[in-house]
Amino acid sequence: MRIGGVPEHFNLPWRLAIEEGVFANLGLDLQWTDYPGGTGALNRALRDGELDLAVILTEGMVADIINGNPARILKIHVRTPLNWGVFVNSASAFRSLDNLRAARFAVSRMGSGSHLMAYVNALQRGWDATALRMVVLQNLDGMRRGLRDGEADAFMWEKVMTQPHVDSGELRRVGVVPTPWPGFVLAARGEVLAGQSAQIAAMCKAFNAFVTGFKARPHLAETIARRYALPLFDVRQWLAETEWATDNRIDSFMLENVMDVLQKAGMIAKKIPVGQLMYL
Repeated sequence: MRIGGVPEHFNLPWRLAIEEGVFANLGLDLQWTDYPGGTGALNRALRDGELDLAVILTEGMVADIINGNPARILKIHVRTPLNWGVFVNSASAFRSLDNLRAARFAVSRMGSGSHLMAYVNALQRGWDATALRMVVLQNLDGMRRGLRDGEADAFMWEKVMTQPHVDSGELRRVGVVPTPWPGFVLAARGEVLAGQSAQIAAMCKAFNAFVTGFKARPHLAETIARRYALPLFDVRQWLAETEWATDNRIDSFMLENVMDVLQKAGMIAKKIPVGQLMYL
């Protein structure tokens, strides 16, 4: 089975479980692929049959299912919110979130997490979210270039992954906006669920066991800092705040909240029954 996700620290448990033979011991050949393009690229890979499973932003998966993706959510991956930093170029005149009402926001793709969270920030601040200006720049590197070259004014990305670019003096973080729901889910294509349900159940059970007590692994913070080139201090703080899901429980009220926000942002035309989002 082919699984993918962004090349970020949230997904280290999957990478280590594969590397340490957790799934191979069950007779499962699980192959991981990084998707730097983020949620939009992952959803497209699921739609095109390029991936069987994706670890993906909760709101991005919900929106794409409603908009026609035949995938379903299997479980929560990270129960804690994702903290999105709001970044500007260090030479920018923008100094705070309140200054960004009329800013041009760089996003990786329309419908991506960086796109939706710009709307969430606007809604939370009482701005006219429909008036936001978006500039599509593919990925984090593209958005950094866009700020440097004056194509955009600000962008939102996961706080810890972007910290090295703040430390280097390239970017300035003007605020943090947590998602109002768990950060990531695991989703699967419908054809895979129909044909390999027993294997997927075994995989989820093995992963849940693997991630139980994951934060107690020796030298985990040092491993994350080294593998993802992140500051050790920030990694330790992030680990203290992060909770991986150790079961397959999904909160229906949480999914209702996600759909409410997506509808207000104009990213879905209507809500659907939560049962149509999940693999039951």
